[in-house]
Amino acid sequence: MRPAWLEVNLDVLAHNFHLLKERAGGAQIIGVVKANAYGHGAVEVGKELLRLGAWGLAVATPQEARELREAGVVGRILLLGSLHPEQAQAVVELELIPSISTLESAEALNALGKPIPVHLEFDTGLGRSGFPVEEAHLVQERFGRYENLLIQGIYSHFADAEEDAHRTREQIGRFMEVRRVFGPGYFYHLCNTAGTLGFGGCGLSAVRPGIGLYGLLPGWGLRPIARLLAKPTQVRKLPAGRRIGYGGLYTTQGEEWIATLPVGYADGIPRLVFNRATVRYHPPSGAEPLACPVVGRVSMDQITVRLPEEVGLDQVFEVATADHNPTSSLWGWAELTGTVSYEPAVRLSRRLNRVYLRGGVEVARVG
Repeated sequence: MRPAWLEVNLDVLAHNFHLLKERAGGAQIIGVVKANAYGHGAVEVGKELLRLGAWGLAVATPQEARELREAGVVGRILLLGSLHPEQAQAVVELELIPSISTLESAEALNALGKPIPVHLEFDTGLGRSGFPVEEAHLVQERFGRYENLLIQGIYSHFADAEEDAHRTREQIGRFMEVRRVFGPGYFYHLCNTAGTLGFGGCGLSAVRPGIGLYGLLPGWGLRPIARLLAKPTQVRKLPAGRRIGYGGLYTTQGEEWIATLPVGYADGIPRLVFNRATVRYHPPSGAEPLACPVVGRVSMDQITVRLPEEVGLDQVFEVATADHNPTSSLWGWAELTGTVSYEPAVRLSRRLNRVYLRGGVEVARVG
């Protein structure tokens, strides 16, 4: 096995799942596993979420759904986002629940001549996709003419539940207008992770957490479910004045122990964290974990780190820690590069083996 891998803790995933379900007031959980489960591995994470009792899974594309189906996932799969008419056949083939936000996609599905359960998306303020709230009556009337489309659910997306409570309450109010038009009997859902934590389940049927399941949002009791681990391929002592890496952006100040780790920006480490990020390792002596700075440019396949002492090639380093450390976690990488934690998570390369643990024991390996 390549001496670099992503370790995913399914017990922590369960912790996050139950915390979010409690915050949602017992509403159902739709587990969002798009973008390869935010980099954590959609197949194994999806299977675990269904085992935990999720209503179903949500993906962004038919290709993502196909991967799940081919791996034996038989639960509900909701296709989020606007459906293009050209994707209609895949919906039937893969037994998906499509999101409908245009009449063109509705007509393409209806023309297939088979009963298809659908969820209608309304735009309550995100401005990205969905039927206008003001046209709810017209949408209801029009869909009454589609003999093959079975409206099962109705939903919308928050625009800024993390920071704008006023705007979020306005969106909730607009969604309730849609609910009044359609009435009871439908599967209503609105809340993402931030909406679930800040506004509960809004009294609706389900919530759709994504980033919260993976624990990449600090301050709510959620915990990151994964850490990136690697063993060094070389450890050596360099003299003072030695420049390291492309561009020579780090120069040794004295004799320094430098380790090369076989991970780089092709594995998902942001190139801009050089000379700012740290990695962590546990000394053989049993002392407290040590933070070692990443020195020099992040390469495509390697990074270099400064050590306080010599270590062997069997030493395991935590390149990304399972916490919210500002210099060594996925969340910290996002802070260092001015983005959100979603981005470094989804960029974790598929060439990294994924190792899944439950109760401290490996239960699955992908890669």
